[in-house]
Amino acid sequence: MVALLLVVGCRVVVIQGFDPESYASKAADRRTQVSALASERGAIVDRNGTVLAQSTVRYDIVGTPKVNSTTETFRRVDGSGSVRTVTRDQGLQDLAGLLDLPEPEVRGLMTGDGLFTYLAKAVDPGLERAVMELGIPGVESRPVKKRAYPQGPVAGSIVGFTNDEGGAAGLELTLDDRLKGRDGERTYQTGADGIIIPTAPLEVVPATNGQSVKLTIDTDLQYAAQQALETQAGKLSADWANVIVVEAKTGKIRAMAETNSVDPNDPGATAPEDRGARSVQAAIEPGSTEKAITAAAAIEEGIVSPDSQLVIPPGYTVNGQYFKDSFDHGTEKRTFAGVIGSSMNTGTVMVGQDLSRQQRYDYLRRFGIGSRTGVPLPGESSGLLAAPDQWDGRQEFAVLFGQGVAQTPLQTTMAFQAIANGGVLLKPRLIEAYVDPDGTEHPVEQEPGTRAVSEDTARQTRDILESVVTAGGAKDIKVPGYRVGGKTGTAEAIAESGQGLDGYTASFVGMAPMDDPQYVVMVNVQRPAGNIYGISTAPVFNNIMARVLSTFGVARSRTASVSLAQKF
Repeated sequence: MVALLLVVGCRVVVIQGFDPESYASKAADRRTQVSALASERGAIVDRNGTVLAQSTVRYDIVGTPKVNSTTETFRRVDGSGSVRTVTRDQGLQDLAGLLDLPEPEVRGLMTGDGLFTYLAKAVDPGLERAVMELGIPGVESRPVKKRAYPQGPVAGSIVGFTNDEGGAAGLELTLDDRLKGRDGERTYQTGADGIIIPTAPLEVVPATNGQSVKLTIDTDLQYAAQQALETQAGKLSADWANVIVVEAKTGKIRAMAETNSVDPNDPGATAPEDRGARSVQAAIEPGSTEKAITAAAAIEEGIVSPDSQLVIPPGYTVNGQYFKDSFDHGTEKRTFAGVIGSSMNTGTVMVGQDLSRQQRYDYLRRFGIGSRTGVPLPGESSGLLAAPDQWDGRQEFAVLFGQGVAQTPLQTTMAFQAIANGGVLLKPRLIEAYVDPDGTEHPVEQEPGTRAVSEDTARQTRDILESVVTAGGAKDIKVPGYRVGGKTGTAEAIAESGQGLDGYTASFVGMAPMDDPQYVVMVNVQRPAGNIYGISTAPVFNNIMARVLSTFGVARSRTASVSLAQKF
């Protein structure tokens, strides 16, 4: 006994005399418990505040019956800071009242030797806080985060979706750091029996919610575009189709719609290849829409003017390469406007050959071809634009009419935005503002554009594009009350594998009103069935452009349409 007492005494001296802080710290660590306080992921809304994605933070209230069953009384700190003793029965009665459950039901759940039971699921943060303030032994909360997409597939390829790790696609992925917020925590101490010590310090680090994102997209316009596309793509048995609407003077994307758009509430129901935004991911041959760039380059370099007179043969050979048009014709006397109006490859090559290889390349780059636009969506393609010293004998001329080059639908749209905007190319804008949890908005400023061509060249090019509609090959393009211009495009479609060709692409890019262009609309249909030259994108373009001009209150045209002579 003496020896045992000496051992115990020495141990007490060591603990209390030589290292009391270390042992006290270890004891506190064993008593300390931490529970998470979930942050709320920021919302994604359209330009009008319509919610496209939102999060809710809820809590599951869970219990450990074994702990409660062995605790007849516990202590609780009341609202005045006083500590009072509470019986188990009183605690369960208080809990039942908060959860709006019958007391016998709660008592049944919280008695016995069980180690886990659900008391309530998905309660709001206020109720969770009230439950935890009861201090009932064996009762805990667990955060549950839910993400909902009220508009379903509308803008689904833009918004994207989340998984257990956070953002998984679209803006949810690229803006994850802004959206996700920072979780907080509640730190408290429990005794050896698992009961919270009411007089011990309670530390709360509040959660910081994520920023919300306000888009430039108009949800109603996006929905209308998707519906129009689905209808037209169905009629044409097309693989996919898309529409892009851009505000000419700001670069704001007002709609970027696609068929087969993913529903972020159930992304697994959509094929993987349809979950992204093909408007920025798919590199396709633009076809004759590229002639607008060739026209602008030739006018800028003083090679031609819209009324320049050209004698066009049935076929044209240059450097051993033979080019013909999509329609049979004899030798024709055409103005340059007439060449573009009837989308003649022959006349385009005749004019474009006077641009050097380097000039052809440089003008494509000036209009944004071959460079990513920088829109904040994952997987954006820069397209395919080889350096001029790598062009083969045919490609050096084919790029003039949109073959031998591949670009995304958004790149093509922005090239026309530059023509509509007096020759200044802007970066496309998808984000209007970032919004703090307290509602403070941080608008995203418009970056200065780069000049592709002079204002006068842009005006002359617009006159040619309007003549395509008024006197050329796109007379089915009509928006009552407005002057419209644009260019059709037909190209061979590159196979999804990237190897070879397996169909066609039909497109139209237009702008309105031509007296002061405000909006550019592109319609693209990929691999439609039937005779490609009989397929029109006009129904979708006419529908969407009319809705765009109405939505944004654009005044009707008050000047006469331009209709340049096509022949001489």
